[in-house]
Amino acid sequence: MKCLLSELLLFCAFTLSAGSPLLLFANRRDVRLVDAESVRADSAVLVSDLEDAAAVDFLFSESLVFWTDVSEEAIKQTFYNQSSNAVKEAVLGSGQKVVVSGLDSPDGLACDWLGRKLYWTDSETNRIEVANLDGTSRKVLFWQDLDQPRAIALNPAQRYMYWTDWGEEPRIERSGMDGSSRKVIIEEDIYWPNGLTIDLDEQKLYWADAKLSFIHRANLDGTARETVVEGTLTHPFALTLFDETLYWTDWQTRSIHACNKHTGNNRREILNGIYSPMDIQVLGEKRQPYIHTPCSDGNGGCSHLCLLSPSPPFYSCSCPTGVKLREDGKTCRPGAEEVLLLARRTDLRRISLDLPDFTDVVLQVGDVRHAIAIDYDPVEGYVYWTDDEVRAIRRSRLDGSDAHTLVSAEVEHPDGLAIDWIARNLYWTDTGTDRIEVTRLNGSARRILISEGLSEPRAIVLDPVNGYMYWTDWGQKPKIERANLDGTERVVLVNTSLGWPNGLALDYATGKLYWGDAKTDKIEVTLEMI
Repeated sequence: MKCLLSELLLFCAFTLSAGSPLLLFANRRDVRLVDAESVRADSAVLVSDLEDAAAVDFLFSESLVFWTDVSEEAIKQTFYNQSSNAVKEAVLGSGQKVVVSGLDSPDGLACDWLGRKLYWTDSETNRIEVANLDGTSRKVLFWQDLDQPRAIALNPAQRYMYWTDWGEEPRIERSGMDGSSRKVIIEEDIYWPNGLTIDLDEQKLYWADAKLSFIHRANLDGTARETVVEGTLTHPFALTLFDETLYWTDWQTRSIHACNKHTGNNRREILNGIYSPMDIQVLGEKRQPYIHTPCSDGNGGCSHLCLLSPSPPFYSCSCPTGVKLREDGKTCRPGAEEVLLLARRTDLRRISLDLPDFTDVVLQVGDVRHAIAIDYDPVEGYVYWTDDEVRAIRRSRLDGSDAHTLVSAEVEHPDGLAIDWIARNLYWTDTGTDRIEVTRLNGSARRILISEGLSEPRAIVLDPVNGYMYWTDWGQKPKIERANLDGTERVVLVNTSLGWPNGLALDYATGKLYWGDAKTDKIEVTLEMI
């Protein structure tokens, strides 16, 4: 290996012997490459200055490497340069791109090189998801009966995916790559199933168990289980295969090891002294053989996701999370029809109520510091929110575009926010200035409506049809009040048995008012129409 440091770029070229595998592995702080058959094995950095790189995979046909970063809660990609017998000019720290964000703990990653999709596990949300290579059309495949999903592996030729779960009931499962035909295939003599890989030549499944210290293999349906290595391992983590050789990373030895995939013989150490070896893959075209699939032509006729299935017609069309498929089975609806919006301090999220998974999706809006209140204008499609740290009211589109600040002057603690979608006005409460104010939806024509007799005004809701506004006050004399939308005819509705009345919601169909009390830990409702 010969390296040249010039103009802040590190160019490394591996000259490989015929059939010599190149190993791609995550090292938490970086992603590296090593020639498995080199006499003096050394690793070259492909991507550096990472936070917590865990899982890796690649798409050979596009010269793409993907990895998950648990600390940054994202999946990223970079390009690498290749030739017929070498990987040349691996550029240190260049070309990183986030393709999926808003994750919690993305522990497993697998690339469908035929369908051009990314699959991943999240051990914090207990989900398995899929998306296009660029992160678009992200969809939750499984969100139930998962405890600690870890590794994931794909067999696109057979249209199956496999994953390990090392929760309270450790197991290995498989399903179609569209989420169909889910089945537990290994559930005995298993404790911490970490690594998982598929032998595409012999159609075998290999896995490592870090607690029981073994590597086993079985048929792809879980039958004919047998031992490969047992008793001499310390903490095996991730696995990969090339021809007759099995490779794995070990947390305790901080090394990459290898052995014969059938017998476990010819044990050897490929590379030691690794900072923190995580996932590992053999980087090469042989690991991603091409075959024609139903999704190869015109995306299978699907408007969004074409996912491979083990059952005829061997694929199914799917939609992004929260969006329903039309009756034609091919086309997705324009978007979710019923959406719940959530302000979560440092981000904004939407949850589709159209489908049963209720998955939250982060709105791609930057610089959210301390979001408190949120509302939506169905006419123009803007999301409005208050930010207590920057002391402002902002808005953006649902996709995060056109984000800008509407009100920032004389704003101290904007706690409540409500949209009048008929008259096109924006109302808010401020517990710092002790005011209720209104402005046009573009931030113009600002006016103070109520400034007297307010102690700690908090939540606010509107009834534009009947011309009322309602708000809570959780000062020393907590109460819930009502006034006309211009601030006149103010009246106290509730002022007994209240502590810290926070949330407020109006049932327009029945005319009843609901509120939450953070001190009494109750959600209450008026018995009569208000």
